[in-house]
Amino acid sequence: MNIRELTATVTEQKMNIRELTATVTEQKMNIKELTATVTEQKANIRELTATDTEQKTNIRALETQLREQQTFILEEMNKKNDEISNLTQSQVEELRKENRDREIAFSASVMQSGGGYIGPFTSEITLTYRNIFTNIGNAYNPITGIFTAPLKGAYMFRVSVFGVGGILTTAAIVKNGKHVVIAHDIQAQAQDRLNSSNGVLLILEVGDVVYVRLWSGTRIYDDGNNHNTFSGFLLFPLR
Repeated sequence: MNIRELTATVTEQKMNIRELTATVTEQKMNIKELTATVTEQKANIRELTATDTEQKTNIRALETQLREQQTFILEEMNKKNDEISNLTQSQVEELRKENRDREIAFSASVMQSGGGYIGPFTSEITLTYRNIFTNIGNAYNPITGIFTAPLKGAYMFRVSVFGVGGILTTAAIVKNGKHVVIAHDIQAQAQDRLNSSNGVLLILEVGDVVYVRLWSGTRIYDDGNNHNTFSGFLLFPLR
C-alpha cells in the first residue's frame, strides 16, 4: 500500500471518527434528556404517591365522618321513633277520650211502672221521661226531663205521643224555650186511640237545652208498653 492510499484511509478513518464522535455526542444528549425525563417521572411518581397517601387519608377521614353521621342519624331516628311512639300513645288516649266525649245518646219513656194519664193541665208542662232505656254521656236528666248539650254539634231528637180519644194529644220539642216541632193527634170518639210522632235535627251549642212540653188542655196515656218516648243522640260534633 503506498502513501497515497494510506492517506486516503487515514482521512476516511478521521471522518468515521468524527461521525462516531457526533453520534456519541448525540447519544449523550439523548441520555441527558432521558435522565431528565426519568428524574421528572420520579418526581411525578413521588407527587402521585404523596397524592395517593393524602387521598387515602382523606378517604379514611370521610369514612370516619360517614360512620359518625350514620351513628348520629340512627340515634336521632331512634329518638324520633320513641317520640312518635309516645306521641301516638298520647294521641290514642286523646282520641279515646274524645270519642268518649262524643258518645252521647239517650232514650226514655214516661212511666217507670204502672199506667195512667198525664194531663190535661191549664198550662204547658215539661214532660219528665223517667224510665231510662239509654243515657250514654248522662246529658239527659230524668228528674227535670231536660237534655243539655255537652258539646257543640248536630243532634237528632224524636218524640212520640199516645192517648185515648175524646181529647187532644199534643207535645212539642222545645229548644231553649222555643217550640221547634210538635207531635199532634185528635180523635172525636172516646174509644179511639191517638198516636203521633215527630223528629228534628238541631245544631246545639254547649249548654243548649232540649225538652218536651205537653200543651195545655191535652193529655197522654202511658203504661208498661212505653207508648210515649223521647230520644236523642249526637250525629257529629262541630267546631
